Amino acid sequence: MQDQIDGIVAAWVGGWQVLREKGPSQVTFWFIALSIGIAAGFAALFFRKGIDALQHALYGVDDVRMMHSFAEGLPWYLILLIPVGGGLIVGLILHWFTPDARVRSVADVIEGAALDNGRVETRAGLASALASMITLGSGGSSGREGPVVHLAALISSRVSDWIRADGVTGRDLLGCAVAAAVSASFNAPIAGALFALEVVLRHFAVHAFAPIVIASAAGTVINRLEFGGVTEFSLIEEGTLQFYVELPAFVILGLLSGLIAVLFMRATFWADDMGTLIQRATGIPRWLRPAAAGLMLGAIAVWFPHIIGVGYETTSAALTGQLLLHEAIVFTIVKAAAASITIAGRMGGGVFSPSLMIGALAGLAFGLIATALMPDVSGSQSLYALAGMGAVAAAVLGAPISTTLIVFELTGDWQTGLAVMVAVSISTALASRLVHRSFFLTQLERRNIHLAAGPQAYLLAMFRVGRVMRPMDHENAAPEDKLLTLVEQGVYTETNATLERALPIFERTGLDFVPVVQLAPGDGPPALEGALFHVDALKAYNKALAATAAEEHS
Repeated sequence: MQDQIDGIVAAWVGGWQVLREKGPSQVTFWFIALSIGIAAGFAALFFRKGIDALQHALYGVDDVRMMHSFAEGLPWYLILLIPVGGGLIVGLILHWFTPDARVRSVADVIEGAALDNGRVETRAGLASALASMITLGSGGSSGREGPVVHLAALISSRVSDWIRADGVTGRDLLGCAVAAAVSASFNAPIAGALFALEVVLRHFAVHAFAPIVIASAAGTVINRLEFGGVTEFSLIEEGTLQFYVELPAFVILGLLSGLIAVLFMRATFWADDMGTLIQRATGIPRWLRPAAAGLMLGAIAVWFPHIIGVGYETTSAALTGQLLLHEAIVFTIVKAAAASITIAGRMGGGVFSPSLMIGALAGLAFGLIATALMPDVSGSQSLYALAGMGAVAAAVLGAPISTTLIVFELTGDWQTGLAVMVAVSISTALASRLVHRSFFLTQLERRNIHLAAGPQAYLLAMFRVGRVMRPMDHENAAPEDKLLTLVEQGVYTETNATLERALPIFERTGLDFVPVVQLAPGDGPPALEGALFHVDALKAYNKALAATAAEEHS
């Protein structure tokens, strides 16, 4: 008996060692994907439940889907002060546990997939998840998909570290976690899988499809075990489309939605810049910034409680045509302002749910006008709200395929696909020309992380000069006297510099190699470490491009 036990233990240890050293086989990888899908699904479920529990505790609401109707009866000072208290706690959490007091979200997951072998930060990520939960529970006007996606990415990152996954495997596991999180959040398995491929991995490699679908299905099962198979939104009437005659209206709606998405994104970035400028000018501590944003949100919520939280009640009202024209227009503007304040105030949350609400409201307003002008050839007003919801969200996320599908899965209405697809395609095409493809990629571009242009733009930033240079004892090292002469002339690069910074030196000088130095502290002379050859830098770049192409087409 003992021999059998020892044999089982030895086999398990040996299998684990092989898994860590050689990576998982395809079948084993699918089981890992399933496990990650289940874990990410539960993480998304607990995150949603945490928000509901906080809203119940702070506002006293029993059904969080009816938050704004309930909040209308609360004392004004509670509506004003709850977001301030939440913002203060969020500010302290981010101040203590993140180096830059910034919430991690989808943009950081995209960066991890592209530049860090599918890994994201752990400490800052956990702090961001907690901060976002408090933000949404205390009246912040953002969405839950951003923090949920990053929280799921934390799970896959740790698994990747445990099995010592390479870049390809790490990214695939990251895609599995993201797909499961989105599916569990919105009961949308198809859109969850495509969101991971389209937004996070940014390719549709065949080898990644099966495990991501497995994980997405697992996340959906977790959602349906708790909430059943119901959709997030229920439409009162089926959308009807007067084909051909009415399609030009959806082209116009797509253009309008693209412009609204761009205005929303630019307003958010402008608010972020203004907040930073005011913070520096006044010397306000960074941990007070979310509280200041909470005060502004509370003041808006006193008059417009529709902005509190995710805003599904108002979105549902727009999709079912229960709002008047002036209400739809005013709520669109107010929600965009509130979401911009929340995100720019570093309070946390995502942009997907706000963009759904803004799009549904804008689409309803457009539909009310269009059906009034041409009642004989127009379909239902709710159809325009549905198309507007998808069009604005797709433009903000830069994800026309997954957003189109998630709109169908959120509403259960698959009969109006043509109208939604027309509006989505037009809005995405327009918005991608006016920003860096999406909200997330524009966020990264503002941090000087150039992912929007593709791997040819960002791969150079992944290589440090020290990894590619030839040291002084290399058999084909550059002549030391020539290197010292170039250093004296100020022509050199640093060991920790990236090829993105080093290659322009070759273009500027026409040299075959440049010195690589280690800068001394103070005013000391730089220490010569070796030389970076132009041919070596190009070889490293070409090799990385080939590996990326192989991954995307495998």
